[in-house]
Amino acid sequence: MIMKHFDRLQGEVTVPGDKSISHRSIMLGSLAKGTTEVTGFLQGADCLSSISCFQKMGIDINNNPETNTVLIHGKGLHGLSAPSDILDVGNSGTTTRLMSGILAAQPFTSTVDGDASIRKRPMGRIMTPLSMMGASFESLATDKCAPFKIHGGNLQGIHYESPVASAQVKSAILLAGLYADGQTSVTEPALSRNHTELMFESFGIDIKTIGTTATVTPAKELIAQKIEVPGDISSAAYFIVAGLITPNSEITIKNVGINPTRDGILTVCKNMGADITLSNVKDDIGEPVADITVRTSSLHGCTIEGDIIPKLIDEIPVIAIMAAFANGTTIIKDAQELKVKESNRIDVMVNNLSSMGVDIEGTEDGMIIRGGKPLHAATIDSKLDHRIAMSFAITGGLADGDTEIIGAECVNISYPNFYSDLDMLTK
Repeated sequence: MIMKHFDRLQGEVTVPGDKSISHRSIMLGSLAKGTTEVTGFLQGADCLSSISCFQKMGIDINNNPETNTVLIHGKGLHGLSAPSDILDVGNSGTTTRLMSGILAAQPFTSTVDGDASIRKRPMGRIMTPLSMMGASFESLATDKCAPFKIHGGNLQGIHYESPVASAQVKSAILLAGLYADGQTSVTEPALSRNHTELMFESFGIDIKTIGTTATVTPAKELIAQKIEVPGDISSAAYFIVAGLITPNSEITIKNVGINPTRDGILTVCKNMGADITLSNVKDDIGEPVADITVRTSSLHGCTIEGDIIPKLIDEIPVIAIMAAFANGTTIIKDAQELKVKESNRIDVMVNNLSSMGVDIEGTEDGMIIRGGKPLHAATIDSKLDHRIAMSFAITGGLADGDTEIIGAECVNISYPNFYSDLDMLTK
């Protein structure tokens, strides 16, 4: 895809439903008794992988892509059937890790596999705690990566000190804890996103959080719920940054989730001097939401490190774009997790931004970006990573010349209408 130059961005946009919440709605809805209705569901490839996997385990799920409404006819906590086929997670790390927590407790063996990217992503981080609880794993290829088999077991509650602040690791353990003998708790080095804990509460599960430790008491039964999925702040991030760095621009992104475990990008934008306002703030669906308005701003560099990193880990590629347009130096630290995402996002951002004339260097745990230079067009390899493709779609529109993005269609993983929404704002 060729990205043409744009001079300004104006208007309103509504981004797709939150990816994290959409995944969790399918899983908990499948384990609940009765019909769970989900509105605002994300129709991206990753979330469709979650639907497909639970359908293979006997759950009747009706998805209406035109209205983004999903009906999940749950069969209760012990209602899953042994899949007759491999559980294909596609590109979805969330499906892989969270579903493994559920599979760890089932009285059957299941095989989990995905695409080439999933086959490189580290699964030892869930295999270790789930094995401690009583499940057993069998890697079928690369050690501690997909494909693998899970032999479900009678699980024991554990207290797990996680070496990484990862909502996927935490959630896998807490989901397994629903079936365990005794309480299960996870302590993280920093607080990761808490969508699982909030949804547990809405389904009536006994979950408590003190500091960075979440503790779940085994559930007897889950009751079906109505779930409204807010707009995904990770998808909104591209328009937030685009509005700040494009001349003569003002964009309002409607109904975005601003969960405090996910809003790190808003903090960073303000620290860099952004003109950004929240309106229509409400918290009546268990998840806080707001309309976010951004205007062209004169930005300056800053240092991003420590406990804020888990709150913006998926937004770091587009934050690096913002840093390239800001005056001064931006330093990103403590983000080694970027190496094991859909691509090695440190290397990919450094290589692609360098090719556009940005003064950037990669470090072991992040990058250093000296911003403020004009950018020129280049050919960008997205590595089939949706967050890389969307970040450089924004950059390409502001560079001198036409930028080509290889693998641009990978945005379907999380935001199928991204290019048309961006195009609408340029009119």
